[in-house]
Amino acid sequence: MQWSIPNRYPKKDFSMATYSELMAQAQNLMAQAEQARKNEIASVIADIKAKMKQFGITTADLGGASGGKKAGKSKSSAPAKYRGPNGELWAGGPGRKPEWVRAVLASGKSLDSYRI
Repeated sequence: MQWSIPNRYPKKDFSMATYSELMAQAQNLMAQAEQARKNEIASVIADIKAKMKQFGITTADLGGASGGKKAGKSKSSAPAKYRGPNGELWAGGPGRKPEWVRAVLASGKSLDSYRI
């Protein structure tokens, strides 16, 4: 008599997925992760609003919440004195010189020809 082991588990296909299949799976997972993130943020915001209402806290109480971003200070308030070969402007002040100025000086030329 010959014994046989019953096949309880179906054979699996262990062929490798293609790049496009893996990318589709990755995009699907990223979409799921983004949705989970949005849901979590919405839950946290709702919790914060409930706590603020419970304790009578306003956005002004939190400090620094002005509703908009402050305008950043411009890099230079001095008028430009030099114009580079590609139209770059430089005021000629202290500090690091722009690359085009360093290149002009390294080639032995004078900046006078670039004065505005």
